[in-house]
Amino acid sequence: MFSLFDQLSRPKSHPTRRELLRVGGLSALGLSAFDLARLRAAPALTAATEKRRRNSCVFLFLFGGPSHIDLWDMKPHAPAEVRGIFTPTATAVPGIRICEHLPRLGRVMDKICLLRSMTHRMNVHGPACSEVFSGREYFGPPITDEANREDWPSLSALTMRYGKSHAGLPPSVVLPWYLQFPGQGKRIAGQSGGRMGERHNAFLLHGDFGNADFKIDGLALTDDVSAERLSRRRGLLRRLEDRAPVRPAAEALEGNRRGVYALLENRAGDVFDLRREPAAVRERYGLTTVGQSLLLARRLVEAGVSLVTVNWQDETKIDGVNTCWDTHQNNFAKLKNLLCPLFDQAFPAFVNDLHERGLLETTLVVALGEFGRTPKMGQFTQSANTQKTGRDHWPHAFTALLAGGGVRGGQVYGETTRDGGYVRDRPVGPADLTATILHHLGVDFTQQYEDEFQRLHHRLSDGRPVRDLG
Repeated sequence: MFSLFDQLSRPKSHPTRRELLRVGGLSALGLSAFDLARLRAAPALTAATEKRRRNSCVFLFLFGGPSHIDLWDMKPHAPAEVRGIFTPTATAVPGIRICEHLPRLGRVMDKICLLRSMTHRMNVHGPACSEVFSGREYFGPPITDEANREDWPSLSALTMRYGKSHAGLPPSVVLPWYLQFPGQGKRIAGQSGGRMGERHNAFLLHGDFGNADFKIDGLALTDDVSAERLSRRRGLLRRLEDRAPVRPAAEALEGNRRGVYALLENRAGDVFDLRREPAAVRERYGLTTVGQSLLLARRLVEAGVSLVTVNWQDETKIDGVNTCWDTHQNNFAKLKNLLCPLFDQAFPAFVNDLHERGLLETTLVVALGEFGRTPKMGQFTQSANTQKTGRDHWPHAFTALLAGGGVRGGQVYGETTRDGGYVRDRPVGPADLTATILHHLGVDFTQQYEDEFQRLHHRLSDGRPVRDLG
């Protein structure tokens, strides 16, 4: 299943039947016979028929907070309770060493920049996610992980509103899910339009992409409704539009209908259809949710989508204690047996695929979590669930992996202290990362929007682009 233009806010009251008729059923779409013929004749948005014309970004969010000190900022000369049990190993770039359980990543290190100086001060998942997604300090006390109307708008929502779209596709897409802890009633903070307005939410594609037969229904024309019947519906819709007063709920639904029509017109269903990829390519990425999500991200970039946000998902998403990259317990076993193998297959395959297709130069790839992990094993900072075998939350220093988009590969940017606990050189905050991405996408990050919560004006980002990465 998928969410149709999830950026639309829900109406405060249920629309009347007249309003529903006015905007037409989404399944009917109200297409004329001429429209139907034009849609069926339209070429698909594929790599063979469309060329990229602008910069793009793929933002891989490693939900839970990966242990930087065990993966890509290792400290082999630190005491045992700091350095852990993994061994750093050589990569394709002399002098750069990473975790022994990431061999494929090591082979593409010439295309990767390890930005080891990410830093902020928030050690609670939801508010920390909000800071990384939005590039702004959390607005309130860190007492909840859940979203509310005061949330700062996410990078995906800012791009949805101010970015550029191509041939009917939305400028910003999120997949395969909105992050949400099991047992909580709302998604995690900072993923939507927030105080800028939920109608600016990115387009959400939700589903189990790791299923080999996965498909998205509703984005292809069917044969069970005749062109004549569609034409009658379109005519009825137009007559009702001429007579009915304009109401906010109807406007929202009509905007949704127009969006769906644009997707149909440009055969976006073909772009979203992973079954069009050769089996060998799908297997190279891995038949997992994260692997197929990155493959779909590549297809969206080819089709001209500006920003694709991929939220990490694995089998531990239902674990309320050690969700995804959260490793309060059995840190090393989980990294070695689950997380590293998933990442080490999907991410290098994605980077290589972009490179081989000539897309890496214009596509900025960013991979990071909401924070890192504590320098010492069993060190308590936030969660009482942390055991001697785990590492707790640590926002003071962590790593972002960058590739493409003019970033020079084969380099380490920034430096942390001997125990990996604090940034020693060239600190980069979430605001700077957000400004860097918006600047790459051609979005003026200094422009302002009016928030709907306090009616104040805010810049898209108060950070500064990191300009010495090339």
